[in-house]
Amino acid sequence: MRFETIDYKRIREVIHNSDPIGLPASDSHPPACVFLLLFNRPEPYILAIQKSDTEGYPWRNQVALPGGHMENTDPSPVATAFRELEEELKISKDQVDLIGSLGHFQTLTRPKDIEAFVGYWSGKGPIRFDPSEIARVLEIPLSTLIKTHQAKNFHATMPDIRELEYPFKDVIIWGATARILYQFIELIYPLLEDSVANGS
Repeated sequence: MRFETIDYKRIREVIHNSDPIGLPASDSHPPACVFLLLFNRPEPYILAIQKSDTEGYPWRNQVALPGGHMENTDPSPVATAFRELEEELKISKDQVDLIGSLGHFQTLTRPKDIEAFVGYWSGKGPIRFDPSEIARVLEIPLSTLIKTHQAKNFHATMPDIRELEYPFKDVIIWGATARILYQFIELIYPLLEDSVANGS
């Protein structure tokens, strides 16, 4: 399967035609927003971050998508996602093509509700970050995540949260970030099957 053949226009159509995961009826978690950014190197990659190894930091060493808490001054959730992206990685709004929302995901610890947006990043411009908050930026091939998804038979199932993990090099992606990746891969899975059917 050649993952570089994934059509971003079709990804946009799939997400636009899907029903984003809604908020639980009784949810009162503080809102936060993140970006699942796709970019080409030359095949599709996803941009992620590893939190700093700081004593007492609640998300110490965890892999996450760039984002953060919604503030009262933010006019909308997507505005929060863009603001946090620029604050954390110095990636500006004009470098990102917004594709759509995957919906809402709740964290396992220190409760918060995360709305995850998908965007296509131009890949241009240097990434800069505060090492007291972010240890490193991870560029993860989408193909690596999909192969794990297939090898663990995640497709068309709802894995137990303790089993829903995506290893990458020396880290393991778990929790809300893994659920966001799972939802994205499930949405685009028909495109991958089309790629196989067409001999790509």
